[in-house]
Amino acid sequence: MAASPSELARVPSFPSSRRGNLGRSPCAIAAVAFALRVGYVLLGHTYRFKTVEGNFDFGFEMGRIGRSLALGQGFSNPFHGITGPTAWEPPLYPLLIAGVFRIFGIYTPASAFVLLAINSLFAALTAFPICLIARRCFGERVAVWSAWTWALLPSMIFWSTRWVWETSLATFLLTLLLVLALALEVKDEPKLWLGFGGLWGIAALTNPALLSLLPASGLWVWYRRAKQGKRSATGVVAASAVFLVCLAPWLVRNYRTFGRLIWIRSNLGAELRLGNGPGADGRWMDSLHPSKDGQQFELYRQLGEIAYVAERKREALAFIREDYARFAWLSLKRFAYFWGGPPRPHRAASALLGHFLYLASSLLAGCGLVEACRKRKPGAGLFFWVMLIYPAVYYVVFFLPRYRHPIEPELGILMLYAIREAVSGQRFNPENPRQRPSE
Repeated sequence: MAASPSELARVPSFPSSRRGNLGRSPCAIAAVAFALRVGYVLLGHTYRFKTVEGNFDFGFEMGRIGRSLALGQGFSNPFHGITGPTAWEPPLYPLLIAGVFRIFGIYTPASAFVLLAINSLFAALTAFPICLIARRCFGERVAVWSAWTWALLPSMIFWSTRWVWETSLATFLLTLLLVLALALEVKDEPKLWLGFGGLWGIAALTNPALLSLLPASGLWVWYRRAKQGKRSATGVVAASAVFLVCLAPWLVRNYRTFGRLIWIRSNLGAELRLGNGPGADGRWMDSLHPSKDGQQFELYRQLGEIAYVAERKREALAFIREDYARFAWLSLKRFAYFWGGPPRPHRAASALLGHFLYLASSLLAGCGLVEACRKRKPGAGLFFWVMLIYPAVYYVVFFLPRYRHPIEPELGILMLYAIREAVSGQRFNPENPRQRPSE
């Protein structure tokens, strides 16, 4: 469906409460989402990690770097022991961990609770941009359904309540970025351009994988504005400048520390090797990770981070070049894992049900995307690029379930749009392309 001029002029806004119904309020939805998550952390005791000092499972590499920062050792030591400066992880979340450690203690239950509560807050706040995106693109009903699904679905609650990691923050940032892209399509405000560049800088320093969507989102904004006769050059330059200013301190730090330019994080070569090598089956070969294998850790310590990553990259590329067909098959398996769910160690009914629901959600999201593109819904192009580009790097390296979480809000919106279309009985009519489904 082609957007009318009035629709193009519409700026994303929160769903209104036509009858004073609290269930339509994003604030109420976010409050429920936060309460559920914090309640789960408390009742499930998920803040009680196995040990206190030295427990690698508490934040993994980011936790170890946060510990080093809290102890005044700088951004260093991503694994067990003293190994020196690192760029293994991007800086923002380890800095957050360090701040919590300084106040509530290093690897204490109090620190774990605070960090999981902060993750829960990021997850709850994601309900706001979900409402904005869904209402702008598909109407109020889908907006409310999508936000409540995000708030209540157990699989959406899991990562913010059990993992001290940047997953929930990255998800929140990506949804905000899509809100800004939708706003820039129709508005000419310098602050939006500056916010777009700044938020992309923050996202890059949180989870560099999100940067795969930066070119596509920027080009989408430029194209949509050009169709309306709007100019974007000044805004693009301003946003790019702010983006680079955000990244500059970290890039300069890495250059001074390692004597070479490192684009945010250093470990891509090592990650490539953990998914591609003898015995690879498309999953993460965690037994070869320096945090779990003594020989790999010793090699990392002896060579230093940069040389170690270069060596692991060389091994991975040699494995790939040896048999491109095998690499293609592994990539196809990783594609299947991303959209159909990773292999499970047992075939119990619960595992089969989990696989079915995982795959069903992907298929429904795909149906929603097809329908949105056919009807030319606002933002359909953005959803297309999210589903096409974001997962691509995980087809090459390896897939873990948390890697999909940053795009779950968009998948959920598309899934519920597809369900609404099916329930309402609306179908695309090629003789009436401007047909609107009932709201």
